[in-house]
Amino acid sequence: MKTIIHKADTRGYADHGWLKSYHTFSFASYHDPKRMNFGMLRVLNDDIVQPKMGFGTHPHQNMEIISIPLNGALSHKDNMGNKRAIEVGEVQVMSAGTGLTHSEFNDSKTDEVNFLQLWIIPEKMNIEPNYDQRKFSKEERINTLQTVVAPKNKLEENALPINQQAYIYRTTLELGNSIELKLKDKNNGLYIFVEDGEVKVEGNVLSKRDAFGISDFENVTMKAEKNSKVIIIEVPMQ
Repeated sequence: MKTIIHKADTRGYADHGWLKSYHTFSFASYHDPKRMNFGMLRVLNDDIVQPKMGFGTHPHQNMEIISIPLNGALSHKDNMGNKRAIEVGEVQVMSAGTGLTHSEFNDSKTDEVNFLQLWIIPEKMNIEPNYDQRKFSKEERINTLQTVVAPKNKLEENALPINQQAYIYRTTLELGNSIELKLKDKNNGLYIFVEDGEVKVEGNVLSKRDAFGISDFENVTMKAEKNSKVIIIEVPMQ
């Protein structure tokens, strides 16, 4: 069993005024050679965007990009003709492939937007770009795993497709409840990110925005020490 802990207060941080961004892995001006990735998970940013501000049109290529709003709504527009708001409860995926451009904006005049953005290195390069988003029932993840993202060639019911043998799960784990975590593939690893609350995994207590990576294992149990919201990313390690 191989494990790694990334406490919330060890993340990189950038304050641009209109944007406050916490970087779990090296990103932009934050660089730590020991924090480059967890397997194929390359980026996990925790972004807070001020009212009436956002990211202007910019390009992406050959990356699987997943956005998960935690608070507020983020307007999206891209060169494929998609123009939609991403709201709490929804998940957005973009397979950038050969290349796309998009913008993200907080249209609210009063409220911040807080969202997570994950980048996963793709299985195949230079595919045709793809976009999708979906709303997931919060009731269907209470004390159980809800699959929100899965490989496009092994797509599970209601999950969004990406171009990698990776899965993303969400759970709302109530105090005292536990979940057994198993890998879909023994060559994968799990990266557990605590959105809110407190959980215990392999004797490690993880609080809000802490993360725990684990690979080379059969199964582990995650128990809620408080009412908790957790995002779990399963990715190939090689």
